[in-house]
Amino acid sequence: MATERPPLARRRALVTGGGSGIGAACAAALTGAGAAVTVLGRREERLRAAVQTGAAADWIAADVTSEAVLAAALRGRGPFTVLVNAAGAAESAPFLKSDLALWERMLRVNLLGAVATTRAVLPAMLDAGFGRVVNIASTAALKGYAYVTAYAAAKHALLGLTRALALEVARRGVTVNAVCPGFTDTELVAESLARIVATTGRSEDEARAELVRHNPQGRLVRPEEVAEAVLALCLPGAGALNGQAIAVDGGETAA
Repeated sequence: MATERPPLARRRALVTGGGSGIGAACAAALTGAGAAVTVLGRREERLRAAVQTGAAADWIAADVTSEAVLAAALRGRGPFTVLVNAAGAAESAPFLKSDLALWERMLRVNLLGAVATTRAVLPAMLDAGFGRVVNIASTAALKGYAYVTAYAAAKHALLGLTRALALEVARRGVTVNAVCPGFTDTELVAESLARIVATTGRSEDEARAELVRHNPQGRLVRPEEVAEAVLALCLPGAGALNGQAIAVDGGETAA
């Protein structure tokens, strides 16, 4: 009896921010579906670990905020027909204390990093007549949160990029979508918890409750749950899903 071929067999995938958190979970999910996954990020030891554990087939150490460095790192490593832009960062501060340097950091990592990576791999997708681009946005791309104006603005911009590019490539076999997680149990959220504790004097349990209250399910989202949504958008049968913002938030943005 013939063994059914995995849905992403013979597809090559690139996952930025693939060494930890949502990116690592996406890499594992895509690998499980048969893709040959390359993880890209700044922390070489995390990337090596992803390969050693079987979550990825290859790794590239590079910073998505430098288009020149990124292009050089990707040269000769493609073509990729699946791209997950999961690299991101979050910083919080009251608006009047958010200096231009903070705004530039948030835009560079959360928006321009995705721009640079997509620019690098999209031509091969168009040549192949097949491609899947998934941008990891946030519920902050769908609504506002106090004290993270720069982050929210950058994620809103990422969603705008997603929707506009989706229309541009719609007839070329390429789809562009965004997955918008709520507060997810990752190192990024752990850092947010630490900042809340440091700046407000609350206990860690109180700080966690502050984040959890946004989710009607009363919990943090798991990275693997985000990865399942990403995987669904990358499958060959998802060709009509284009320009969408899929919220993985337990119902936070349902109202």
